[in-house]
Amino acid sequence: MLQLSSEEVIQLAPDAASVSAARGLSSPAKWVLLGQDDEAVWGECKGSGAKPYQVQVDVQGPAFKCSCPSRKFPCKHGLALLLMRAQDASRFTDARPAWVDEWLDGRRQRAEKAEAKRQAPSEAVADPQAAAKREAARLERMAAGLQDLEVWMADQVRQGLIQLAQQPEVWDTQARRLVDNQLPGLAEPLRRIGALVGQGEDWPRRVLTEFGRLSLMVAAFARREQLPALVWEDLRTALGWPQEKTAALQGEVLEDEWLVLGESAEENQQIWTRRLWLQGHATGRVALLVDHAHGSRVFAESFVVGQKLALRLGFYPSHHPLRAQLVERGMGAAGGVPAAPSLAASLEALSAHGAAQPWRSLHPLVLAGVQLVFHVEHWLAVGDGVQWGLDLPRAQGLALLARSGGAPLTLMGEWNGRQLLPLSAWQDELIWTRNLEQAP
Repeated sequence: MLQLSSEEVIQLAPDAASVSAARGLSSPAKWVLLGQDDEAVWGECKGSGAKPYQVQVDVQGPAFKCSCPSRKFPCKHGLALLLMRAQDASRFTDARPAWVDEWLDGRRQRAEKAEAKRQAPSEAVADPQAAAKREAARLERMAAGLQDLEVWMADQVRQGLIQLAQQPEVWDTQARRLVDNQLPGLAEPLRRIGALVGQGEDWPRRVLTEFGRLSLMVAAFARREQLPALVWEDLRTALGWPQEKTAALQGEVLEDEWLVLGESAEENQQIWTRRLWLQGHATGRVALLVDHAHGSRVFAESFVVGQKLALRLGFYPSHHPLRAQLVERGMGAAGGVPAAPSLAASLEALSAHGAAQPWRSLHPLVLAGVQLVFHVEHWLAVGDGVQWGLDLPRAQGLALLARSGGAPLTLMGEWNGRQLLPLSAWQDELIWTRNLEQAP
């Protein structure tokens, strides 16, 4: 049976308010029924009406269902139920009621139908000539958009980057033009470059570095017919060409116990994007799962940093396969700690990632045996005479320093070429996650 700690339960909360409300409900006096078995946890919580709310959790997801009217997922009742179990599982003694059986049976049936649909051969036969014509038209628009971007960047350099500080609107205008030319993958990176303007003394160097990355993509696209197939696949993806989920199921598929290394989520125009980083126990491979949600930070699958899960993953075709699609989810297992390579090995791996994917803006990085140091308003990770800049607010850094006791730790995060955004920290066990630190 998968047993989550209080800290791991908090990671599942949609926001800080839900955590606070759940803590207020995590008292047995507020519940008239509490039970659990190897598949589920359930309970009935007193509400404002005469009938208590029926709350149930499939622990292998974890997946939640509650009869309350809340639109948050999971709601405060589901979180409170798991918090109470983490505090004292001996209180959960009731036999499984019929309403829990019905819910679990429905989940199993839907999963079986989805698997059968996935394995069934597609009946739709695409018109190859029409598809080739559509692809040629899109490539033509993309070429025009990239040429326009190249001319625009050359103009900014020729006129002097300082004038960009007086024209903040130009970045959004150019980003919209990229979207219009079917290059959505470059729009948000361009906006991020615009956010660098005027930030710190070295901002011109950073802007030019990012312009160089975009210029490399423009040049590679112009030579696309000469690129190896997998390199062209990576470039198309970086430019915003959608990846079909079926592509991940037709290539390399790995089955392993995968440790959830870290989670990063960001919102743009009401679309939430989650990046989930995993490490295989037997294979040692690192995998990236990307999910999207509209309106709120609620995704189809729930994951807990530090949790180890039996998963089958299909990797998208790539010169350096990293992004994967979840094919099958099995039983959870006790958590672990990341395989900790030496700092030299981590740097070699990072160099290999960058060489194989020069237009990928984020790379996973695990730093073992480093210590936190605060220097000139910034946190650093220091080890073996090398220091890495961290994208870490002062308060979060102080909290992490306190939890580590100042001792060496293993940091996992996303490297953007200049700084590491820490997502998790480990010693003999997981001691900190970025998501957990954002909760009260």
